[in-house]
Amino acid sequence: MKGRIFSGMRPTGALHIGHLSVIQNWVALQRDYECYFSIVDLHALTTGYEDHLDFPRLRRDIALDWLSVGIDPEKSAVFIQSAVKEHAELQLLLGMFTPLSWLERVPTYKDQILQLSQQGKDLGMYGFLGYPLLMAADILLYKASVVPVGEDQIPHVELCREIARRFNHLYGTVFPEPKDLVGKVPLLPGVDGRKMSKSYHNAISLTASPEEIKTRVQQMVTDPARLRKDDLGHPEVCVVYKFHQIYTPEVAEVEENCRGGKVGCVACKRHLAENLEKLINPFRERRIYWEEPGRVEKVLEEGAERARETASVTMKEVHCVMGL
Repeated sequence: MKGRIFSGMRPTGALHIGHLSVIQNWVALQRDYECYFSIVDLHALTTGYEDHLDFPRLRRDIALDWLSVGIDPEKSAVFIQSAVKEHAELQLLLGMFTPLSWLERVPTYKDQILQLSQQGKDLGMYGFLGYPLLMAADILLYKASVVPVGEDQIPHVELCREIARRFNHLYGTVFPEPKDLVGKVPLLPGVDGRKMSKSYHNAISLTASPEEIKTRVQQMVTDPARLRKDDLGHPEVCVVYKFHQIYTPEVAEVEENCRGGKVGCVACKRHLAENLEKLINPFRERRIYWEEPGRVEKVLEEGAERARETASVTMKEVHCVMGL
């Protein structure tokens, strides 16, 4: 084992193919690392405190998606964040010595307040200000040495390192300073060319049926300059081509045929739909197994127990050095 990893996702809606590369990266990492993968429902409340989300259903659906893609509960602890009370306790203790200025300078803080205020949501809350601290508590609680993140989350990991250094300086060395592991996560557009999002109704679900895949691909925006199938194409402006770049091995041939007007958009979409079906079908088959009553619940219960065992050891050390 190279070390320990913590990562998580918020249960705010159904996962889609845009999340797939992140989960597949986790699947690969669990071969070499001791992994803790958490459904971070407390984080969902930092921006969705008024939304009255159906947490039991959303948490179960995310767990099903993870298990269907290949997260192995024998190798990794899969659990719900709020089932491990030490997350909240450690956030509280870290907050005793973390300067407000550290939280206010996180790049996403003011950006998200501005963006979501335009949608009528008030984020001037302690919970939202403190969400990077909760994220630090998530990571440090398991003494994670590596945190897989996207580029936009690198500042959060840097803040976590600063908090770990400050704790170790004030009280004694307990926490390692985690490193970020930036995966190659392609940003997939939705079928309409905008950001893929359930709220935009432009996503391809990880549970999509063959018929839904075909329908979604048929809705994809293509090169507006191609009026006839033998017109010369410009794949760089085509949503279909962006998917081909990720899911089609013979992408060079696809590009050549498009630019040369050798293959029309209808055939190109059909080719993509076939590749996406090959990709998603194994997930559907594994999902049937995990949907059996009680299986997901057992995984989450056992994962939470493993997480609590590790968390309790960390908190005993924290209590000791802080004199609690």
